[in-house]
Amino acid sequence: MISEIGELYQEVIIDHSKRPRNFRALEGAERKAEGYNPLCGDRLVVYLKMKGDRIADVSFQGSGCAISTASASIMTSEVKGKTRKEAEETFEMFRKMVTGNPNGNWEEELGKLAAFSGVSQFPVRVKCASLCWHTLKAALEEKKETISTE
Repeated sequence: MISEIGELYQEVIIDHSKRPRNFRALEGAERKAEGYNPLCGDRLVVYLKMKGDRIADVSFQGSGCAISTASASIMTSEVKGKTRKEAEETFEMFRKMVTGNPNGNWEEELGKLAAFSGVSQFPVRVKCASLCWHTLKAALEEKKETISTE
């Protein structure tokens, strides 16, 4: 059973890394932030359109490893339509999951993002999976400096 789940998760990550969703510059974006992971060279920009406190639209562009690209693709799909608070709560759950916190029903709480649960076994990959989230947070907070995972 566990190997079947692992295979399913691997397929989700491969699919999103090869065919990332929301991969484009967002016309009319009111907010954007840049992220950089010097460890493996991942770079991305997250674009946001807000409607009040809700994320009306979100996209990303950049280059990175499969984990980084897939994480950004799934993240943008998951946070679109959420309030800022809901997006930040999702990030906090995601962070706990990828850093190995065993206290969580990740599939139920995070949906497709649970595909990254195995990242906790590879500490060097945690930064790859979480770069887009730190960059999203910076865009929500309208920070201008490049976000680094260093």
